Amino acid sequence: MAKLSLFERRRRRVRTALRARSGDRPRLSVHRTGRHIYAQIIDDAQGRTVAAANTLGGKGTDIDAATRVGKELAEAAKKAGVTAVVFDRGGFLFHGRVKALAEAAREGGLEF
Repeated sequence: MAKLSLFERRRRRVRTALRARSGDRPRLSVHRTGRHIYAQIIDDAQGRTVAAANTLGGKGTDIDAATRVGKELAEAAKKAGVTAVVFDRGGFLFHGRVKALAEAAREGGLEF
């Protein structure tokens, strides 16, 4: 078996910790690339996406764009009736765009 990359090891460590403390709350999953950032709220019990937001469509690639995505996601979650989530940063470090998205989602009304 090949060795896992540092990113993959962080991702597995984060997911394992989330499963242990998530309870029945949905998961706010974040993925970022060099150009875009994507976020979705996933109900793992039912296996479906409750709400999603991203920077596709020319919204930019910087921290301001991540903040907009966080606010859009919080609004979509409210419409779907979700108020409390667990934050799944995947293998990404909690700084920069990931942190901006999380703070904007908190300001928008999501609890985590």
